[in-house]
Amino acid sequence: MHSHPALTRMLSMVVFILLWQAAVMLFTPDLLPAPYAVLTNLMGHVDSGELPHHLTITLRRIANSFLCAMLLGSLLGLVMGHFKRLDLWLDSVVTLALNVPALVTIILCFIWFGLNETAALIAVIVNKTPNIAVTMREGARAVDKRLLDVAKAYQVPAGRTFIKVYLPQLYPYFLAAARGGLALVWKIVLVVELLGCSDGVGFQLSLFFQYFDITSVLAYTLAFACIIFALEAGVLRPWERRVLKWR
Repeated sequence: MHSHPALTRMLSMVVFILLWQAAVMLFTPDLLPAPYAVLTNLMGHVDSGELPHHLTITLRRIANSFLCAMLLGSLLGLVMGHFKRLDLWLDSVVTLALNVPALVTIILCFIWFGLNETAALIAVIVNKTPNIAVTMREGARAVDKRLLDVAKAYQVPAGRTFIKVYLPQLYPYFLAAARGGLALVWKIVLVVELLGCSDGVGFQLSLFFQYFDITSVLAYTLAFACIIFALEAGVLRPWERRVLKWR
């Protein structure tokens, strides 16, 4: 008997909430607020308009930096995967970029470019692009050249070969880069907002931390998690099922 994936995920969340409620009994409400208290606090921030305002700003930063990082990282990775000499030249640079702490990159960007939106965007892109490049480089290396040769032998137009033969082989790697990229980008964006922005979810969390307002911290976290879950269920999973049909 096979369980429905959506039902299983829903039940897992119910179990999580029950465990959360049980844990509340072990701590004081000031240290771990109850789920109901967090939900009530969340609705209060929504009604005031504060949460939608800051959440929209953060989501815009995530979208802009994610799209730029995916574009730059994919292009860099594909080029490195196809040209061995260029890969040899850039491999050390990419490896270094992968191992530089995100916090260092963020601080340097704010020092060099100032406390502005451009610096925040650059900091996130620089942190994420190398990861995407490495994933897409492996995808380019894994492309089956024999399929391309068959298409060439049958004189399939270059554009059609690219769309129907080349790209489908990259879909699993592109999907892996997108899912991993989204998971990392939003975390980096929050750190960027916490350190050098005057708005956004990260900025609000820093204020709540100063006032030791754990309930509001969890309320904002819950709202943000719901957005990410919705994006995962409504966009990434359907896209994954669609693009991997050919396999």
